[in-house]
Amino acid sequence: MRWDRDHQSRDIIDRRGQRGPSRLGGGGGGGGLGLLLGLALRTRYGWILIVGAVLYYLFVGAGDRGDQAGLAPAQAPAAGAPAAPGDEMARFVGFVLDDVQDTWAAMPDLGVPYQRARLVLFTGTTATACGLGDAATGPFYCPGDQLVYIDLDFYRALRERLGAPGDFAQAYVIAHEIGHHLQNLLGTSEKVQRAGRGHGEDGLSVRLELQADCYAGVWAHSAQARGLLEVGDVDEALTAAAAIGDDTLQRQAGGRVRPETFSHGTSAQRVRWFKTGLDAGRPSACDTFSAERL
Repeated sequence: MRWDRDHQSRDIIDRRGQRGPSRLGGGGGGGGLGLLLGLALRTRYGWILIVGAVLYYLFVGAGDRGDQAGLAPAQAPAAGAPAAPGDEMARFVGFVLDDVQDTWAAMPDLGVPYQRARLVLFTGTTATACGLGDAATGPFYCPGDQLVYIDLDFYRALRERLGAPGDFAQAYVIAHEIGHHLQNLLGTSEKVQRAGRGHGEDGLSVRLELQADCYAGVWAHSAQARGLLEVGDVDEALTAAAAIGDDTLQRQAGGRVRPETFSHGTSAQRVRWFKTGLDAGRPSACDTFSAERL
């Protein structure tokens, strides 16, 4: 992906190096398999479903942190300090965040004025309006404070353990989370919460996640039209989408595939809806809730 390495985002909150709250229940890496099928954070804002914990417990382990898809590794700053000049990964995340949000802000007929979200970089744990944010949960969006949270070590798992390398795979993750922010602004998330998310192959939770994948594809369409994509970038995003499908994660966990427990969609569905957004380039193509076939 072509990006400005001198870019500084005003919407990045860097909490790396700060001491966060203690993990609930003592933490530890032993609970991953038990969390595989139904992990959620219970908050007054509803159920926030998180697939990232599966990746962390199953695939990250206690290994040391390497560089991220050819980018220089992030260096944790002192508490409250801005990202260091050599912190290329943080700059990349900030560039993608701003580009995704600039795309939505300029989108015609969005239906609502776009309000920018911010993104928190953290390590370990951090306080959120949705409860304790833990590196074990992977990237997530909290509607209560309209913040995206990410521990950059997630990208190592994506690359090394799930076979989804590349900077555009990483960009897809950010675009997906901003897709959830857009759903929050549009009122989609609230409607799903009131109706009850409902798991399963075509449950509302799955449709919500697939719509966020489609929104990520809409941004990718714009990035491609503006010449930001390089050869192989789309394949990187598709590989990442396939790697975190419910069925693929369940197989890699060593269990049988249980469609009744799906919360994010199959690998094929995630790929299909990202490509739908990529091909169409408009959010109206992302109506997963009316689709007969996911």
